[in-house]
Amino acid sequence: MSLEQKRGLINPLDSKLSVSQQCELLGLTRSSYYYEPLPESDYNLGLMRLMDAQYLRRPFYGSRRMRDWLRDQGHAVCRDRVRRLMRRMGIEAIYPRPRLSVKDKEHRIYPYLLRELVIDHADQVWATDITYIRLRRGFAYLVAIMDWYSRYVLAWELSLTLEAEFCLMALNRALTRAAPEIFNTDQGSQFTGEAFTGRLAEAGVRISMDGRGRTFDNIMIERLWRSVKYEEVYLKDYENLRDARKGLAEYFEFYNNERPHQSLGSTPPVEVYSGKRYRGFMPMLSIGPC
Repeated sequence: MSLEQKRGLINPLDSKLSVSQQCELLGLTRSSYYYEPLPESDYNLGLMRLMDAQYLRRPFYGSRRMRDWLRDQGHAVCRDRVRRLMRRMGIEAIYPRPRLSVKDKEHRIYPYLLRELVIDHADQVWATDITYIRLRRGFAYLVAIMDWYSRYVLAWELSLTLEAEFCLMALNRALTRAAPEIFNTDQGSQFTGEAFTGRLAEAGVRISMDGRGRTFDNIMIERLWRSVKYEEVYLKDYENLRDARKGLAEYFEFYNNERPHQSLGSTPPVEVYSGKRYRGFMPMLSIGPC
């Protein structure tokens, strides 16, 4: 059940159960129920669209370079505005990937287990990440879980907030299919929280976490985001979350079952994941120490 569906089930006029009690029964925090994202102006949303596309092309751009690039496009914006919008989108320079999940210092950080690991079969390593998805009048966040060997997307979920719940929903859905030997994430609070790591431990999965700022530690997910945005999101103009969910569902169906991958010998991920076609993979190596 999505966050929006749970919020819709709460009745603030219920005389028997308070809002807090209803939230607890649904596994929903009170802050998630009351949260109403402040809308950005049409102009700022337009800037965010431009910045989103430019970030994929130039992930090393910080607020200064992004401001200069926007000015070259005819937008006389100040650096403070660019910095605020980048922060809201989860974009940060130096670490060349969306930093949508922010580290919680109180959560345990697990070591990176993929360095020099030969990944040669399905369900050996799964990986996950979060990215920004633009809507016509706002934006949402997308989480996906991918099998590293086959590039097969096992589960995904959308949310209007960065609460950890939608990541846990995707994980539970993926684990109904199988369980990996290793699950790799970044150090974001959505993935280091007790609910997420506890679910992995319950399934007997070893947990691996990227070194801070190490893009190549989770490179397969980064490549997935590029494909999703250039082949689906940027070609559409999602009116709302419902439209985005419908479009992404169709795209992931295509991505898994029809889209040929050159790195898979022009084979769609489902054939490699299901073992219908074997391809000899090169060892996947981490680049340098974390």
